[in-house]
Amino acid sequence: RSYSMRTIAESVYRDAAIGTPTELPKAGTALENRYVFDSSAREIKAMAERGLVKIISESHSSEPEATMITGLAFVKVH
Repeated sequence: RSYSMRTIAESVYRDAAIGTPTELPKAGTALENRYVFDSSAREIKAMAERGLVKIISESHSSEPEATMITGLAFVKVH
């Protein structure tokens, strides 16, 4: 048997109700780390490209060296 650990993004997706706006959480989670948040937000965006969710809002940092996603909300469609 193969067991795989869910990523944070997969867990947020799994727990989201279909049709309900869901914000990728920050406070009190591993997502408080901006690099972890950015990675998870990009994973949710990849889910949007596959038609699983619709991104309803997205915000970015204004750091010149790297634009990081600092906020993301989505609606689960499947």
